[in-house]
Amino acid sequence: MNEKKHQEQQTLKNKVQFKRIILYARQHRANQGVNESLYRLIDFLQKQNVQVYQDIDTATGFDVKIPVLAREDMGEKNDLIIVVGGDGSLLSAARMAIKVDTPVIGINRGRLGFLTDILPHELESQLSAVLTGYYEEEKRFLLHTRIYDEDHTYFEGDALNDVVLSRGKETHLVEFSVYINQQLVSHYRSDGMILSTPTGSTAYALSAGGPIMHPHLNAIVLVPMFSHSLSSRPLVIDGEAKIELHISQFNESDLRVSCDGHESRMVKPGQKVIIQKNGHQLRLLHPLDYHYYDTLRSKLGWESKHQG
Repeated sequence: MNEKKHQEQQTLKNKVQFKRIILYARQHRANQGVNESLYRLIDFLQKQNVQVYQDIDTATGFDVKIPVLAREDMGEKNDLIIVVGGDGSLLSAARMAIKVDTPVIGINRGRLGFLTDILPHELESQLSAVLTGYYEEEKRFLLHTRIYDEDHTYFEGDALNDVVLSRGKETHLVEFSVYINQQLVSHYRSDGMILSTPTGSTAYALSAGGPIMHPHLNAIVLVPMFSHSLSSRPLVIDGEAKIELHISQFNESDLRVSCDGHESRMVKPGQKVIIQKNGHQLRLLHPLDYHYYDTLRSKLGWESKHQG
């Protein structure tokens, strides 16, 4: 047996052959050409040996003539969620997918596409391989967030990229303390704090001066936003850590906590926010030709060779 054939058999070993496909898409001004890719995708999938459904969010935003699969019924068979859109759409789908333990793969119709690997013009060729077991699967962890005080829990949410504590509508600095595993780290006066997974380290955290972390790292990065202290720096910690943000009573107005920029809730002075790893992980699929550093180089505009 030649080496190439052996590698192909190893690739297919224990790989799921998907039987049901769920399409996920959202209407968004940044997602250009979603309609076109959706119809092209449906036409392709209906010629394959799979059942094709859409999620309720897709049905709400698009006139697609395929049945809706209720979320409580997902994950019962060999299901795959295909996201058509940008990274924001995949972030939304991820929060749904972890609840039903269903893998996700993305067709990029957004801007950057760090998470949505497949280019629209490669839709058929890439998905043909995926549907026959030629893909890579990796696990990405999410952060679980809870806002509470001594009497109540006011909000719980999950984030694949980041949890952000920020000031509300006011322009003054906010005050809060950070505890890790019940040990005080520091008191902050700043515009807020970004708490990012490795997946999110190339998103908002990067623009605030945070480091790029490989997605397989079991780590969380805390990035202060415009801190009043010149010594405040990003802090990378163990991914198993329990982080608490104690919101100072001296804040003159409410703060906000958001998960992946979508779910946003008010935090009052005196309340606390707990952030820690979610027990469920996202199953993110890639085509076999996916390479993380290729993606970094392409999306961030790094040079592939010395120019001179």
